Amino acid sequence: MKINPLGDRVVIKNLEAEETTKSGLILTTSAKEKPQMAEVLAVGPGGNVDGKEITMQVEVGQKVIYSKYAGTEVKLDGEEYIIVRQNDILAVVE
Repeated sequence: MKINPLGDRVVIKNLEAEETTKSGLILTTSAKEKPQMAEVLAVGPGGNVDGKEITMQVEVGQKVIYSKYAGTEVKLDGEEYIIVRQNDILAVVE
């Protein structure tokens, strides 16, 4: 099954959280922070959204940093995805 976002929405998938600290300590599941870096899997068409013309600035395959509590979490075929608005994406990581 494939997710096709509408309007200015973007489908992203979290990258794995760090399991050890820089000093080598192993973190438990409860001590790990929710990752804010994700990979873009699908991008909506943009266009006229809420009366404003939106041009999509992200592309499939890019790694992005998004707002900590942004988006809607969706589970599909055993995988977890997040659907966010483009303005919830803070930066593209190169």
